[in-house]
Amino acid sequence: MFIRQIKKMKKLRYKVAVLMLALAGQCAGNYVNSAGAAVDCPAPNKAIVNEKSTRTTIDLVVLAGQSNMQGWQGNAAKYPEDPEGLDGKIRFYWVTPGYSSSQGKWTSLQPQGGLFPQGHFGPEVSLARNLARSGKNLAVFKYSLGSTSLATEWKGPGEKGMYDSMTVALDSAVKSLQDQGFEVVFKAFFWVQGESDAKNQELAEGYGDCLKKLLDDFRTRVAGNSSLPVILGVDEQHLWVKQFPQVVEAQKKLAQDGRNIAFTSMIGLEKADSTHLTPKGLVEHGDRLFAACKALTAK
Repeated sequence: MFIRQIKKMKKLRYKVAVLMLALAGQCAGNYVNSAGAAVDCPAPNKAIVNEKSTRTTIDLVVLAGQSNMQGWQGNAAKYPEDPEGLDGKIRFYWVTPGYSSSQGKWTSLQPQGGLFPQGHFGPEVSLARNLARSGKNLAVFKYSLGSTSLATEWKGPGEKGMYDSMTVALDSAVKSLQDQGFEVVFKAFFWVQGESDAKNQELAEGYGDCLKKLLDDFRTRVAGNSSLPVILGVDEQHLWVKQFPQVVEAQKKLAQDGRNIAFTSMIGLEKADSTHLTPKGLVEHGDRLFAACKALTAK
């Protein structure tokens, strides 16, 4: 019953998101907070330093998915400390439909507004910091929303779902970097999603084909690299996923059969409830995603 109530609440916010995006862009003036009320959408609280980088190539990673990518329980009151000062050097562009966005601009790594008074964060923080430490001149693009099904909300390429909306936003984000004189190189795609496609047998059985179609399109048409590293993840212990494990099996099969695709487990990560990771769990999840990406690129 509790999970159903959460699902209904998130579905309502998704519908609000579609209307808001249609009327006002990615977050021109307001968002829906955790209580379901429309409030002012503050400008991103950090900006990239205006000085032109002497490095002309941008290493772009794209993150997408549902609640554990969004950071549904990633209360930014517990945002990880940054003693190395890495966040200000990492370009960040995000869209959380119905909650907040970077307002169509590149800013720097930070919490995203909407879920908690100080915002929320997902696995992108530890993931991005690890990538930056490895020498990347990094830009992170994140597009995520809780309780979104691949079949019914994200949909496939050309089907006018969230995937199409994401790629339009991504095209704009890439162009803005190119207009600044940067060469943008796609480095990896991270997809953490699947629980909402395990709510019934029909969706679960069709998940593998839908995901392969999405990944093939992203690699070839969007990124222009059919071997782009892809890192997958889903909560294997979610109640629906345990009932219809075809979703996990589909991700594992793609990782086994495909080139440069990895599956990452979420087992053992600290949770705030039956499925959503705590701030600590999100940080550790980001570390796992980085380790999987590093292993792929080391091949």
